[in-house]
Amino acid sequence: MKKQILIRFLLSILAGILLAVTFNEVSFWFLKSEAGRGPQEIELVIPAGTAEQVARGEGNSALPENMVFVTGDTLIVRNEDVEAHTLGPLFIPPGTSASLVLDQAQNLAYSCSFQPGDYLGLDVREPVTWETRVYGILFGGIPLGALMGLYSLLVWPLKAKEQQPQAA
Repeated sequence: MKKQILIRFLLSILAGILLAVTFNEVSFWFLKSEAGRGPQEIELVIPAGTAEQVARGEGNSALPENMVFVTGDTLIVRNEDVEAHTLGPLFIPPGTSASLVLDQAQNLAYSCSFQPGDYLGLDVREPVTWETRVYGILFGGIPLGALMGLYSLLVWPLKAKEQQPQAA
């Protein structure tokens, strides 16, 4: 009987892990975000005429209002405008570029001279690695399998082996 319980429990754990793999990986692929990649250099170009547009209160559709990064990314801001611009700690004179290493997961709200609202949001996230995906599968699959094993004992109870009457 103990062997039957152990086998059922192990099969339930395996089923729970397989379900977790299915749900986690399917949702990972459907909800893919910037966090699903490794660190890289990302260039943001301030096009010519941006200062004039900002002075008129207009935005430039080529420039994002918020950006998503992973830790380790480097943001390179290249200024093709005729006026100097700023982005948080960066000062970017005309025709030059400046870079910002994003080494910590956090949400940043930087003052920004090339946006009409004088603000640019930077969302820095931890990258989703294969290790974090495996942790998610195990942290979801093992408890799910254990619960499936316990509920299986309620739904399909094990039958005790009938003992043969002994001859006297």
